[in-house]
Amino acid sequence: MPLRDKLLALTVICVWALNMIVVKLGVAEIPPVFMSALRFVLVAAIIVPFTRVPLRLMPGVLLVSFTFGSLHFGLLFAALEQAEAGTSAVIIQLGAPIATLLACFVLKERLGLVRSVGLAVSVAGIGILAIGPTMPGPLPLALLLMSATAWAVTNLIVKGITEVKPMTMMGWSSLFAVPQLMLASWLVEGHQWASLGSAGWHGWLSVVYSAVFSSIIGYGIWYWLLQRYPINVVVPYSMLNPLLTVLFGIVLIGDDPSPVKIIGALVMVAGVALILRKPARDLSNPTLPDTA
Repeated sequence: MPLRDKLLALTVICVWALNMIVVKLGVAEIPPVFMSALRFVLVAAIIVPFTRVPLRLMPGVLLVSFTFGSLHFGLLFAALEQAEAGTSAVIIQLGAPIATLLACFVLKERLGLVRSVGLAVSVAGIGILAIGPTMPGPLPLALLLMSATAWAVTNLIVKGITEVKPMTMMGWSSLFAVPQLMLASWLVEGHQWASLGSAGWHGWLSVVYSAVFSSIIGYGIWYWLLQRYPINVVVPYSMLNPLLTVLFGIVLIGDDPSPVKIIGALVMVAGVALILRKPARDLSNPTLPDTA
């Protein structure tokens, strides 16, 4: 990979890491599930008019809209209302080990020694985080784990829908996720529309940044890189995401610079890196980065 494309990959990771911070600020002004719906409204408005999905492939797109749009992002945004951005970014990386286990049980893939070690190291990273002061409470932790699981399940689904281009999938799954998230927001949140009038620039910046920069530009560049290079060349860059999020959280919003959190993050990322080493075509070597 030439230097230009390496810099592009690093830029995307920085955009995604900063997105966790931006969303953390945004959910303080706009209800999280409602904000996730607004994000998808903007993504769909930009992409859908220029793309088409064959009717026979719509069931798969609808399923992705539920697992990736409503569950993964909806639960992640809800968790960020109560959990630190950096710690959340680390925990959400458990999506890779979960995807590996799903591949073993559902697709009967062989786990192998390296991945087994990676799983054990990942769990050890969570154990280290658990003894630190920044570990989320039971509810946000459960939301993060369910979000990571939804991301892992989405990888299973996406592997079977190869005829839909990634950006097309993003646009149409965003469109279908909007009514799901709006309904969920109506059921569990309040004062959604009032929050739009009272939201400051943090809230609106979060919606625009997460939709335009994180989703459309970030994923657009990421998928372009995946088309040009092997997955096992591109995906390791995503391992920098939680570390950068922890750093941004400490520098920008005053997150606790706990040594335990940093050590736990490093151990977790090391475990996930082992899981993602190879082979390039395995399901457990995901093409959907687990980011906000």
